[in-house]
Amino acid sequence: MPEAAFYHLTRQRPEEALLELIPRARGRGWRLGIRGGDAERLKWLDEKLWLGPKESFLPHGLEGGDHDARQPILLGPQAVANEPHCLFVIDGAAVSGDDVAARDRVAILFDGGDERAVSDARALWSALTGAGLPARYWSQESGRWEMKRETNV
Repeated sequence: MPEAAFYHLTRQRPEEALLELIPRARGRGWRLGIRGGDAERLKWLDEKLWLGPKESFLPHGLEGGDHDARQPILLGPQAVANEPHCLFVIDGAAVSGDDVAARDRVAILFDGGDERAVSDARALWSALTGAGLPARYWSQESGRWEMKRETNV
């Protein structure tokens, strides 16, 4: 069943949270998309993933290459050419109900210190749950991820 998972970041930057969440999702055998609205930030994240430790290497590619459909992890402004099971959304990139309905999970990571990001996440929660889609809200205020709310689950 599809699900939107909202991750309220209060102790990590998005890239730190991604490095924690991606291996969990890959452990399920899922292909992943990482959608972001800032091309330079996605390039930076691509480089960061390439420079990680060999033992925890995460195979991936930037959208727009010849092998997008075959990438286990695809980064880009859409990040769906590889038909991801899970789509991670960062930096306020757009998400629709169709995005959620087409996947096992769409994980929306937002900065709890950015009032606009929090406001946008609340509006997106309302839109998705109002359309009857399942959603869970996760907080890291205590120092670890805790589910604080679920709707339509």
